[in-house]
Amino acid sequence: MPPRRRAPEQGASLVPAPATASPLKHQERRSTDADGSPSTIDPVSEAVPHIGTLREKPLHASLKRWYALEGDLVEVPVDGFVIDLVRGDLLIEVQTRGFSSMKRKLVTLLGLGHRVRIVHPIPVDKWIVKVDADGTIQSRRRSPKHGAPTDVFAELVSFPDLLVDPHLEVEVLLTIEEEYRRHTPNRAWRRKGWTVVERRLIEVVDTLPLRHAADLTGLLPADLPGTFATADLAAKLGTPRRAAQQMAYCLRKVGAIDVVGKDGNAVEYRIAQA
Repeated sequence: MPPRRRAPEQGASLVPAPATASPLKHQERRSTDADGSPSTIDPVSEAVPHIGTLREKPLHASLKRWYALEGDLVEVPVDGFVIDLVRGDLLIEVQTRGFSSMKRKLVTLLGLGHRVRIVHPIPVDKWIVKVDADGTIQSRRRSPKHGAPTDVFAELVSFPDLLVDPHLEVEVLLTIEEEYRRHTPNRAWRRKGWTVVERRLIEVVDTLPLRHAADLTGLLPADLPGTFATADLAAKLGTPRRAAQQMAYCLRKVGAIDVVGKDGNAVEYRIAQA
């Protein structure tokens, strides 16, 4: 795995680009305090945002700054779409959620022969920050829920057929984040009216590149039985059955697992032989 890198300034504006895209240089990155809270951050410069960043959320902006290397081009129009980062012939899209919304873009760009990399964050640790209507923090606590690399299948299920395209790559960033919530009556009844208004990056703790079917297969538990159903997969992963079904569906589409039969209503699988 690559060495750990520090998180960028929170909510900072990107360096503006002229009419033709300009290279993006590394920005200063800061780590966190011992209790998990963000370190002191310098005031944000009054930079004019790029086209395409006017409605950009802080998490997306921070991840883009963190991921960018010197010489990368920012917010570049390519064949009718604006691309987050362009690194040589590689198009990089930071997608924090909702892979289904980018399916048309992917189909078009891959069909034209472009190399595309999707960068997706999964929070392995998260702080819940509750704010009032004015944005004043009321409380901050650590969430008992922790994400895992296998959570990416909940997004990949939007276009499993594209995963076999050799020009498509996915890179998972395992992160520590803050999730800001505001109380909105008559909404989000499961959270008693507290709606998520924003996510912010604290730190990227590790990266996981998924370039080939074997990389996806590597996310399967090592102690799976030779023949298994999604109930077995869910039990080994400690996830809901639906998450295991999404994972199995994607792995079957890329040829990583094979259907070998049924046990009652349960489909049984085994890992495909190389």
